[in-house]
Amino acid sequence: MSLRSNDRQWGSVAKFFHWTTALLIIGNGIFGLAMDLASSPMQKINWLALHKSIGLTVLALLLLRLLWRVGDRRPKDEPAPRWQTIVAHAVHGVLYLLIAALPLSGWWFNSIAGKPLQFFKLFNLPALTTAHPELRHFAHGVHEKLFWILVVILVLHVAGAWKHHLLDRDNTLLRMLPFRRLRNGSASQGER
Repeated sequence: MSLRSNDRQWGSVAKFFHWTTALLIIGNGIFGLAMDLASSPMQKINWLALHKSIGLTVLALLLLRLLWRVGDRRPKDEPAPRWQTIVAHAVHGVLYLLIAALPLSGWWFNSIAGKPLQFFKLFNLPALTTAHPELRHFAHGVHEKLFWILVVILVLHVAGAWKHHLLDRDNTLLRMLPFRRLRNGSASQGER
């Protein structure tokens, strides 16, 4: 498998960024929702610190992914009605925006609350703004709403991939899966 993408499929670096980011977002989202299950205030503080560090990792991976995309090729779109291609590209664009906005909103919330932000206890990051305790609940609400919007967009993204795989029987999903061979031809190509 090639490191770089070609006109038929994504390369292993693009796949790494895609799947690592997806797993971190899903895991960190579940982790964030489970935060109230901590058995002690200290455990909750430790979980929250880990949640923040994972979010910052997602942001760093997104930046690296975007840098990689500048020099990497993009596989050609599978044949589909124009409106589906437009929707797919729009969903991808919104995903990228939300993947950036969610950790940034968490960083902003942390700054509003006046808390230090450490990356895996290695170093502190600067606050994005001065502390404004009166905006704490608003900032938390923004972070939480962005998470739920991301969940909806992710569901659309996954549903679209499965639709291509199961109904259209094309390579849209296969070309992003690691260690999978592409189909020789799409069953639905002749029908479009």
